[in-house]
Amino acid sequence: MDLDEFVNENAPKEGGEGFQLENSKLLDVALEGTVMAKAGSMVAYTGEISFERKSAGGATGFLKKAVTGEGSVMMQAQGSGHLYVADQGKKVQILELDAGEEISVNGNDVLAFEDSVDWDIRTIDSIAGASAGGLFNVFLEGPGYVAITTHGRPLVVPTPVRTDPQATVAWSSNVSPGVNTDRNIKGFLGRSSGETYQLDFAQEGGFVIVQPFEETSPQQ
Repeated sequence: MDLDEFVNENAPKEGGEGFQLENSKLLDVALEGTVMAKAGSMVAYTGEISFERKSAGGATGFLKKAVTGEGSVMMQAQGSGHLYVADQGKKVQILELDAGEEISVNGNDVLAFEDSVDWDIRTIDSIAGASAGGLFNVFLEGPGYVAITTHGRPLVVPTPVRTDPQATVAWSSNVSPGVNTDRNIKGFLGRSSGETYQLDFAQEGGFVIVQPFEETSPQQ
């Protein structure tokens, strides 16, 4: 195609409010105020937007960092314009949380969320001490839009289910994982892996989001 066609075909979408996808891997935030986004995820912006990166604070409006390096360092973007964010070519999934609705997301998979969303980083006590990922998760409570990222198209599995911790992206707030250890698989593979330690979601009535990829946290 010629240059004009290329420019026109790949130009930003007109209109839109809040969170919208420019393509499957790029989120456009129509910003009027404040939004939280993963540090380092900004690829472009228009208008007047300022950024502040923080790594400590409370659970309601301040920014926090998981001491485990789970990728939960966030930045606050404030101003007016369009903010374009992405994360290593991963697919972006936009979720709308109702008031009081909560989801738990692996810290490395949180891309952005509206300022109206309450959030906190919590230790998953039931699996502390196990050789499994996701010991620290970001708990997000609506109302508001949340953008998470996945390697490929996600699968939402109803509980009860057991999952590879390195492939587990998020789960509903009405379930909490324990750990299932399969020593036979460890012996078969000859090394520790996600198949050796599984997250065990035993409760019924919830869901778990998994991706077709085993994602290793920075300290693993």
